[in-house]
Amino acid sequence: MTIRVVLADDQEMVRTGFRMILEATDEIAVVGEAADGRAAVDLCRRLRPDVALLDIRMPGVDGLEATRLLAGPDVADPIRVVVVTTFDLDEYVHTALLHGATGFLLKDAGPALLVEAVRAAARGDALVSPQITTRLLRQLGGSPSRAAAQPVEPLTDREEEALALVAQGLTNAEIGERLFVSASTVKTHVSNLHAKLGARNRVELAVWAWQTGRMDDA
Repeated sequence: MTIRVVLADDQEMVRTGFRMILEATDEIAVVGEAADGRAAVDLCRRLRPDVALLDIRMPGVDGLEATRLLAGPDVADPIRVVVVTTFDLDEYVHTALLHGATGFLLKDAGPALLVEAVRAAARGDALVSPQITTRLLRQLGGSPSRAAAQPVEPLTDREEEALALVAQGLTNAEIGERLFVSASTVKTHVSNLHAKLGARNRVELAVWAWQTGRMDDA
């Protein structure tokens, strides 16, 4: 199945480079490009891509606001957004993910990680540049909060194990290897976690794990 992608960056050279990298694979097609956030939002709403790759610093509506408009908590049918930026700033990462982004990638992460970020977003995983993952989740979680929303049903032991690995940034395949189960079984556990915790994506699962003190020793 082809993964349909919209690219948004105010630099044409960057868009051209990303398009070449992504379309060098067999399963990714760039279906649209935009040079600013407002155009990106309009394009994504019209084309409904599988993944939107958004730069942060764009004229008019920036990538963070565009992310909120496409994937924020108030969006009924969110689009999966991966924010790609030159700037490894905690405030940007924090805001992007709270606005619903399913991934955050630095532009110097390299072609392989760019492709994997798109693939991960398309399948419902979250990919954040490895160098900022743990720091990011600690900040998003803040100090453990025992008042965090409680699950509608208690988590099973297996779901707790899967949750901890999700919070470490592992994909379903990697979690399956750790737990000695199939990727489809992991997908079932993650789906159950989404339902029980009211989480819309893996980042929200990870934040909840940190907020409730489950990752204190991580």
